[in-house]
Amino acid sequence: MAPETMLAAVYAGGGALDVRELPIPELGPHDALVQISHCGICGTDLHLVLEEYARPGTILGHEWAGTIAAVGEAVDGWEPGTPVVTDPQPGCGECRACRHGRPSVCLRRPPPDYLAFSGAFCTDIKVPAARLLRIPAGLSLRAAALTEPTAIALHAAHLAGATPDDRVLVTGAGPVGLLIVAVLASLDVGDITVSEPAPERRQRALDIGAARVIEPADLLPVPIARTVENPYTLAFECSGKADAGVAALDHLDYAGTLVFVGTGSAPVPINHNRMIVLELTAIGAYNYDADGFAPAMTALASGRLPVDLLIDPDDVPLDGLLSAMQRMARGQRAGKVLVRPEVS
Repeated sequence: MAPETMLAAVYAGGGALDVRELPIPELGPHDALVQISHCGICGTDLHLVLEEYARPGTILGHEWAGTIAAVGEAVDGWEPGTPVVTDPQPGCGECRACRHGRPSVCLRRPPPDYLAFSGAFCTDIKVPAARLLRIPAGLSLRAAALTEPTAIALHAAHLAGATPDDRVLVTGAGPVGLLIVAVLASLDVGDITVSEPAPERRQRALDIGAARVIEPADLLPVPIARTVENPYTLAFECSGKADAGVAALDHLDYAGTLVFVGTGSAPVPINHNRMIVLELTAIGAYNYDADGFAPAMTALASGRLPVDLLIDPDDVPLDGLLSAMQRMARGQRAGKVLVRPEVS
């Protein structure tokens, strides 16, 4: 007999998480039930829990991979045991954003409610079967849990128009910054500098493909109408820190581009005079390219991304999730931390 309950890490309020036994979601005719193998901890999860933005009772976690456990009566073409992730919700295909290949900001999509979603820090999740995406042969479930953040990194690189001729600055070598470095290196971008305060993360950035690493204090303020001796053509701000955004903008060359990737609670003060004089561009990278997650899985399966270096070697159980988040916030874990839906 199939189990009727599942384990889940539930946000309890006040920055706390509880592991609870909950009913397994009931499937509609067009749904699939997926048994979670691994779910990554995203920077957004840290903000929602540690800064207490999440709604009590919420299950967080959206970077997952698993296997189909059951399907609704109207679902064809999917069998239990199939390894899957879910593709993002497609855009309308007709609005201005979709016509420009940016369905993640489709103008006809309802405004997102960042506090009302059922995530994958649990043993089982219900998803629309129409959004299932098969994991290619040879790509492990553990590695496939990197699909969503890899899609974000690819999107950021494509929005920036990164080429092998670019000189790139990446501020922040947490999981997002490291993925940006890995994706850029896979696109044959070789001149990559990473600014990061944590020594372990600086070393990991070098191992993954950065040409050099520096500390944030090395990015000194620059006069408005001047550039540094060796400015950057592209900068990716991945830390979510306001001062990192200021420094990244300061160290761009004429006609340079700054891409905001990391989220943070403090807004970045933009020096508009510098942007005018140097004709700089600043853009945000929200989610994914129009092709969804398939290119990210192809990249992960290609062998061009150092998956073992991008993922922290020690998975954490549901009852270790909060502690892992706290260590990540202190910069004490370098790679992507994955959660296995079990208790220690």
